[in-house]
Amino acid sequence: MINIKTPEQIKKMQIAGRITGEALALAGEMVRPGVTTKQLDDKIRHHIEKCGARPSFLGYGGFPASACISVNDEVIHGIPSGRVLEEGDIVKIDVGAYIGGFHGDSANTFTVGRVSEEAQRLIDVTRESFYRGIAEAGKDGARIGDIGHAVQTYVEENGFSVVKKYVGHGVGHDLHEDPNVPNFGTAGRGPRLCRGMTIAVEPMVNIGAPEVLEKKDKWTVVTRDGSLSAHYEHTIALTENGVLILTKV
Repeated sequence: MINIKTPEQIKKMQIAGRITGEALALAGEMVRPGVTTKQLDDKIRHHIEKCGARPSFLGYGGFPASACISVNDEVIHGIPSGRVLEEGDIVKIDVGAYIGGFHGDSANTFTVGRVSEEAQRLIDVTRESFYRGIAEAGKDGARIGDIGHAVQTYVEENGFSVVKKYVGHGVGHDLHEDPNVPNFGTAGRGPRLCRGMTIAVEPMVNIGAPEVLEKKDKWTVVTRDGSLSAHYEHTIALTENGVLILTKV
């Protein structure tokens, strides 16, 4: 069941979204050669808790950290550790914060020093595909399939592929709510989008093929062919004034 939010509830989600976005931005500023993914996670947890919130991911399904941090061919759900970031890496940081009964959820891909032109183009296309998707979400009569179709079309026009095994989702009282929001699909299909819906749109894009595998840790998802992957995500609300990005700071 899709949970429709009142304007008052969306205001509460803006608070969770702001804290989420701030934590993500602070971690992004730390990304450089020599930093460990655990140090990034510690920074995220400290900021979220300092704001009176709690990390949405910590303990979620048994996840052992406050953020998912995935490097290079790791797509999502990477577990922070003593891994040291190196020049040329790309690192995906996925953050959630819970406060006032609501979650925020956001992710971005950061560069570690100078990266290849192809890696940078992958990051740029992934980010732009998100904005192509939410542009469709803001149109009258739009459906879930319009978002996925816009994302997939733009990604594939640029020679990359979208991950299909994992998708975006509703966000609210629960971190993952209905509806699923795929990064692929057919325009004009799926649930109709309406005012009060709050969803996470999150393209996951690979340089190579779309297939992925789960590592032995039962969390980290990697590309099957070892190619680089990028991730970009915001929680958005559909309001009477159009699309509101709740996690942007």
